[in-house]
Amino acid sequence: MAAIQRRGRRIMMTDEERDSYLAEQRTCRVATVSADGRPHIGALWFAWDGTSLWLYSITRSLRWSQLCGDPRIAVVVDDGAEYADLRGIELSGTAVQVGEAPRVGKSCTELDVPERLFAAKYFAMDTMPHDGRHAWLRLTPETITSWDFRKLAGPSSA
Repeated sequence: MAAIQRRGRRIMMTDEERDSYLAEQRTCRVATVSADGRPHIGALWFAWDGTSLWLYSITRSLRWSQLCGDPRIAVVVDDGAEYADLRGIELSGTAVQVGEAPRVGKSCTELDVPERLFAAKYFAMDTMPHDGRHAWLRLTPETITSWDFRKLAGPSSA
């Protein structure tokens, strides 16, 4: 269970708003940490199953190698061009590899839902295509912070 957001409750997303937002957004920014403590941030596609954020990462990436050494991760999904339209979510915790790496499609029931969601979202397909270069990371967040600045203007603008 993720920690409850204490600050910014006025602009915090409800669980339903969060789930809807993460289902519609396509790109997140993933922050990892190198062995010497230097941060690395990169963009990635994802799927949200209502509990965990599923990241489909290239196994030969800097992100992957850093997470093998230190699985702590922070992810931001946000949008909005004008200040009053800013909204987003930050999720943080520990990344866990699920399934084979790289993924070639061996049976893994834990990946049934995220692969169905991901295939529909990004490829308009029912089943996940596997390229033998990517693998799955699951982030079940320890903390979730959200913001929707549209709520500051009142209910008519949201």
